[in-house]
Amino acid sequence: MQPKIMMKKKSVSASKASLVLFLCQMISALDVPLDSKLLEELSQPPTITQQSPKDYIVDPRENIVIQCEAKGKPPPSFSWTRNGTHFDIDKDAQVTMKPNSGTLVINIMNGGKAEAYEGVYQCTARNERGAAISNNIVIRPSRSPLWTKERLEPNHVREGDSLVLHCRPPVGLPPPIIFWMDNAFQRLPQSERVSQGLNGDLYFSNVQPEDTREDYICYARFNHTQTIQQKQPISVKVFSMDSLNDTIAANLSDTDIYGAKPVTERQPVLLTPTGSTSTKVELRGNVLLLECIAAGLPTPVIRWIKEGGELPANRTFFENFKKTLKIIDVSEADSGNYKCIARNILGSAHHVISVTVKAAPYWITAPRNLVLSPGEDGTLICRANGNPKPNISWLANGVPIAIAPEDPSRKVDGDTIIFSHVQERSSAVYQCNASNEYGYLLANAFVNVLAEPPRILTTTNKLYQVIADSPALLDCAYFGSPKPEIEWFKGVKGSILRGNEYIFHDNGTLEIPVAQKDSTGTYTCVARNELGKIQNEVHLEVKDPTMIIKQPEYKVIQRYGQVSFECIIKHDSTLLPTVIWLKDNDALPDDERFLVGKDNLTIMNVTDKDDGTYTCIVNTTLDSVSASAVLTVVARPNPPFDLELTGQLERSVELSWIPGDENNSPITNFVIEYEDGLHEPGVWHYQTEVPGTQTTVQLKLSPYVNYSFRVIAVNEIGRSQPSEPSEQYLTKSANPDENPSNVQGIGSEPDNLVITWESLKGFQSNGPGLQYKVSWRQKDVDDEWTSVIVANVSKYIVSGTPTFVPYEIKVQALNDLGYAPEPSEVIGHSGEDLPMVAPGNVQVHVINSTLAKVHWDPVPLKTVRGHLQGYKVYYWKVQSLSRRSRRHVEKKILTFRGNKTFGMLPGLEPYSSYKLNVRVVNGKGEGPASPDKVFKTPEGVPSSPSFLKITNPTLDSLTLEWGSPTHPNGILISYILKFQPINNTHELGPLVEIRIPANESSMILKNLNYSTRYKFYFNAQTSVGSGSQITEEAVTIMDEGYSETLFATSPVMHTVRPTFYKVQPLYPRIRNVTTAAAETYANISWEYEGPDHANFYVEYGVAGSKEDWKKEIVNGSRSFFVLKGLTPGTAYKVRVGAEGLFGFRSSEDVFETGPAMASRQVDIATQGWFIGLMCAVALLILILLIVCFIRRNKGGKYPVKEKEDAHADPEIQPMKEDDGTFGEYSDAEDHKPLKKGSRTPSDRTVKKEDSDDSLVDYGEGVNGQFNEDGSFIGQYSGKKEKEPAEGNESSEAPSPVNAMNSFV
Repeated sequence: MQPKIMMKKKSVSASKASLVLFLCQMISALDVPLDSKLLEELSQPPTITQQSPKDYIVDPRENIVIQCEAKGKPPPSFSWTRNGTHFDIDKDAQVTMKPNSGTLVINIMNGGKAEAYEGVYQCTARNERGAAISNNIVIRPSRSPLWTKERLEPNHVREGDSLVLHCRPPVGLPPPIIFWMDNAFQRLPQSERVSQGLNGDLYFSNVQPEDTREDYICYARFNHTQTIQQKQPISVKVFSMDSLNDTIAANLSDTDIYGAKPVTERQPVLLTPTGSTSTKVELRGNVLLLECIAAGLPTPVIRWIKEGGELPANRTFFENFKKTLKIIDVSEADSGNYKCIARNILGSAHHVISVTVKAAPYWITAPRNLVLSPGEDGTLICRANGNPKPNISWLANGVPIAIAPEDPSRKVDGDTIIFSHVQERSSAVYQCNASNEYGYLLANAFVNVLAEPPRILTTTNKLYQVIADSPALLDCAYFGSPKPEIEWFKGVKGSILRGNEYIFHDNGTLEIPVAQKDSTGTYTCVARNELGKIQNEVHLEVKDPTMIIKQPEYKVIQRYGQVSFECIIKHDSTLLPTVIWLKDNDALPDDERFLVGKDNLTIMNVTDKDDGTYTCIVNTTLDSVSASAVLTVVARPNPPFDLELTGQLERSVELSWIPGDENNSPITNFVIEYEDGLHEPGVWHYQTEVPGTQTTVQLKLSPYVNYSFRVIAVNEIGRSQPSEPSEQYLTKSANPDENPSNVQGIGSEPDNLVITWESLKGFQSNGPGLQYKVSWRQKDVDDEWTSVIVANVSKYIVSGTPTFVPYEIKVQALNDLGYAPEPSEVIGHSGEDLPMVAPGNVQVHVINSTLAKVHWDPVPLKTVRGHLQGYKVYYWKVQSLSRRSRRHVEKKILTFRGNKTFGMLPGLEPYSSYKLNVRVVNGKGEGPASPDKVFKTPEGVPSSPSFLKITNPTLDSLTLEWGSPTHPNGILISYILKFQPINNTHELGPLVEIRIPANESSMILKNLNYSTRYKFYFNAQTSVGSGSQITEEAVTIMDEGYSETLFATSPVMHTVRPTFYKVQPLYPRIRNVTTAAAETYANISWEYEGPDHANFYVEYGVAGSKEDWKKEIVNGSRSFFVLKGLTPGTAYKVRVGAEGLFGFRSSEDVFETGPAMASRQVDIATQGWFIGLMCAVALLILILLIVCFIRRNKGGKYPVKEKEDAHADPEIQPMKEDDGTFGEYSDAEDHKPLKKGSRTPSDRTVKKEDSDDSLVDYGEGVNGQFNEDGSFIGQYSGKKEKEPAEGNESSEAPSPVNAMNSFV
């Protein structure tokens, strides 16, 4: 039966914000804005905000709370009806109403009974503007009755039969949840054969012996009361056919006919539902559950179909082993016939369920509240649907509209109420009721007629900030009745805003679609209606947009590498941005490897998990920008797996595998390796490789090999680990397929032939018993082959052969199954012997003082008795023609490959007597030497004088002493002395030249200027030309009382003060690096010339090593350093450098640490006395440097070497020998620099290092070699003299102490 008055539950928040009135906008209806202050001031009819459900089942043990909350202005009062009549709560002490609320509380816990309060309740909320009503709320206490006692007989069932155990739970409110358990409270297992139906019964499609038990218990759980009731246990006894036959046999005589039938299979029969058809009615929106459970043996399988259609996708589910069809959220379209089919191997059974979907009423258009101004029109619309179609009825303030007070502005037209020219007395609450046999809907909607002057609800002087080029929305929330008109102005006295650049919204908002910088300013909103006018000002600021000017970029990084993403931003200076980094749209992992900087994100030690998309998000209070980049982490691929061998044949097999993860770098190819477990277990060999898209390969196999295979994946990053080995596959034996390779025949003695070959590898043998058949015969001689079979070796020696004759040789492999194919023949030779004759007609042609050409006639090839390798020329210096002194004879050797008949002899010493002989060479050795041939070299230019000493300085003279050249290279004819003065401003005077007889060794230079520095250039001459010069400087004294030994010069007259030329200052340098090495340390000392305050460092390393130099910084300006931590017995290289403007280094020095000692050595550098001594020495050097500086400031100074190099007279620079021959063969001693430089030792002597007689290093090894045309390409066996670093002059300058002695 349809209730008289029904209401719909409406859930709305109880906060002030929930007081928003969303009013119908039909016709010219008003919208009431969201403003709590306004809502408190406006009158409003009641609105139900919260109520209990229509069907309210309560716990009979707890108090009953029936909710009814409402809002309105003024606040509404509440009343209740029970079963259609007024419910006077004041007369029932158990019932109370909450303050300022309509919610009822029925006190059950203090003596009340819930059953006494069953019924239909309805709440009414009323104020001066109308009355709203709630739904009909049906109150029913929950019930959980006990199970009725019944006697349950045991169930005796034959194996294979079906069985249904009925539960039949007590009827409760709400219905209980059913489940089956045993005595141990364990759920009984269910399957396609045994399952629980929707009615709670337990169905057995067929019973089995294991179903026998006495504790089948059905439980009913009542959720509202939180109680569980249990049925008495049910016993099931299953008899098998064997046991049944035994029982019958025991009770019958032999003459009786007995015997039970065996278990027979049966086609399906439906246990539920019964019959062939049934019907089902379900309501729209509910869950449709259809069930079919069948008996049969074997257990039937259930299938569902919809006749004439498909089961709805995404809403269809199968439960209970497909015995239950579940369709959620059903609609009228789901009506139809559903067929379940039960099938086993013997047949099938089916049942058709006709489903009809009905519908309780549901809203199409629910009525909405109306707020109208006096004189306005409006409508309330109430439209609903259902099956069957619902009836629509209206109520006004809870009273059927037919008996409600008349209202001339109201007209009811079916599901619509039309209002015309309303007045304030027209305010009321209307209820729409839509009902059919399956339920009802009730909705409240009020009509509120208001007359209000304009109000602006937006805050005064509100500030809006927007980003340039984006929309700006300036609010002017307003209210008034009648509805006010809105106008906008810019500035205090601006004109009204119009035009396409503005959009005026109905709610009063002004929209500037594209705000620009010039849009900044003050805007005024004016609202007016017939009851008044009001205005409000707001302010707009337009900001520069936030931009990411450098976005993160796509990165590919190898595993365990480091990667960085940049995110550089530009923003408005008045906005404070925040930067957030995300990974795959989620927060960054909490990992210390992720380092977030100001403008970047750095990930250290990258792993595979770091792969993904990284996003930089920049937020301000006004805008947000983001940029993303993908990080791809690549690595070597994972190894392949699941290797499988198929198609095994004698000579092939197919290998397949599954690739491992490629780790973001495509696999380019797979490498297949094999192991021969028979011949080389544990050793893997390359077999083949295939492209990365291929996962199978046909492999060629060799006989008699026990194969295992493995696969290695390769990508651009590298190779994977090998896969696990495949299964082993042993191939059958066969004849060898190939013969040994690299067969050779070379005699080791003159009367034998050694035949060698490369043995076959294990897998090449193709079978057991590998041997070799070795065959040979002399070439070009009509002989038969001689053969021998040898074991698995790689050499055989044939004895008694003639010397060096050719042989034809072949080696054939064989095993227990037979021979390999016929081998090819090779040519070898028996052993060589020493050559028999020497080359004849040896001739020597001297080209210049350092080069000669030798010729000879080739020896007959038959006398070589072997492979001709070439000729060797032995030559040596007999004596120097200039000194007639003999010295140790050191023979040089030059080798000329092939059948050469001439060669060049470079690097000879000028003006010397030489001997040579020639020998032929074969593989055995050298033949006899040709007779010695004597030849002489012409004169050359001499080396520099061995020393130059300048002594006995006076006011106007200097004494010069010198030594003759170490290598005169001819007959000396004279010495040439050149000198020139140098003044205090570093200028050079005119150059004077003096020729001195060759027999002189000293001279006195007179008539020099007093207190003047002179520079001297001195060299010797032969008839060929001038040799290298030696230079020195000296100063005449200032007065007779000064007697200091100085450097000297030669007699010359100076009557006029010479003209001087500017000289560049001396370049700084480090020289005289010396080392004193111990077992694990070395003292390094040096001399420095140059500007003060240089920062020194020492570099060292193992001699001959290519490793980088190790660097040690020297503290202060010390000229010594101790290298510690050295390895005993090791050769080291060392050099000293200075940092700063010049950045120069000394030349390298080499020293060797002492051998490791058994006893512990004391490091002198750590001893206190040594440190003190070094400090004292440093202090003394510092004092000397200060004195030097003072002296130089008094008497003038100049850096010697730089002035020499910068202004040396080109006429006296050393000349290279120019004899029209090969310049590179000239004597290297002519250009060898002085070891001690321009600084002289204590005896004022400049000495020239002696050089050895060796030539520049030519030849191969210790021997030399020429090209086919006779030009030189080899090296001599002697030591190669070093080329000068800077011409022929010294590259060093005086030390500070000597520099002080060099000036007046």
